[in-house]
Amino acid sequence: ILDLAMGGSTNTVLHTLALACEAGISYPLERINKLAKLTPTFCKVSPSRPDIHLEDVNRVGGIAAILKTVAQDGRAPLKLDLKTCTGSLRDMVEKAPDADGDVIRTGKKVFSKEGGLAILYGNIAPEGAVVKTAGVDKEMMQFAGRAKCYDSQESALEAILKGKVVDGDVVVIRYEGPKGGPGMQEMLSPTSALKGRGIKAALITDGRFSGGTRGLCIGHISPEAASGGPIAILKNGDTIKIDAAKRTLDVELSAKEIKRRFSKLKPFTPKVTGGWLGRYARHVLSAHAGAVMDNTALYQKK
Repeated sequence: ILDLAMGGSTNTVLHTLALACEAGISYPLERINKLAKLTPTFCKVSPSRPDIHLEDVNRVGGIAAILKTVAQDGRAPLKLDLKTCTGSLRDMVEKAPDADGDVIRTGKKVFSKEGGLAILYGNIAPEGAVVKTAGVDKEMMQFAGRAKCYDSQESALEAILKGKVVDGDVVVIRYEGPKGGPGMQEMLSPTSALKGRGIKAALITDGRFSGGTRGLCIGHISPEAASGGPIAILKNGDTIKIDAAKRTLDVELSAKEIKRRFSKLKPFTPKVTGGWLGRYARHVLSAHAGAVMDNTALYQKK
């Protein structure tokens, strides 16, 4: 809820799912969208709001003040009686100052009526993908463009820096998920390069980003390419449609063409086969499950 209220990092989704799994709790990814409808974006920090930084949030009351604003709004299911390191959440929230009206906003001044993260679904991401809507310009919330496909972060970054990616493109970076990476390296460089060059393009990937990402960047696409997900069958020139408001991510292909491409998809060849990393790659699940191992108790039950 905090991450939704301040448009934080997409990594929170991955960690929340992983922690829930380790605790034996089944936490469906679509729950994030339900919470987002109940949690306005009360606060934004750099890079989503370049002039406001974490020290500014701290100056007006910090995390406690944001959570107090959430509690006062009353719609999100914030459980104030939960224990923290210093007492209960209620103790922390009640001592916090009220929203200052600028760094932390309320009422009609909120940055968005919904939270700053969203889960997208569609024929590219049947099991979900994550986007930080707090970092997306309003005119980019709906976007359709031509696919430019790359099988690594490095090859995508090279193409962007050489001017091969232009306005209207959708950069597709695949085989960077938990199994394909292996390990989901953070891909801040390609997103920064797009923003820095002022290119009006989207980026979709089975990898992940950091809280420093801005723009129409969609990560955690599941199933990932290395697990035979639909992102693996995309080709240069395919038309990809993104609607962050309606939570959809699709490629304009017929069911027949998708089936044909899957029939010709070659099995994934792991980058690492030996040692612990090779063992990890053989057993890790896609990001929709929190990138946990397939031998965890929760998934053994299934």
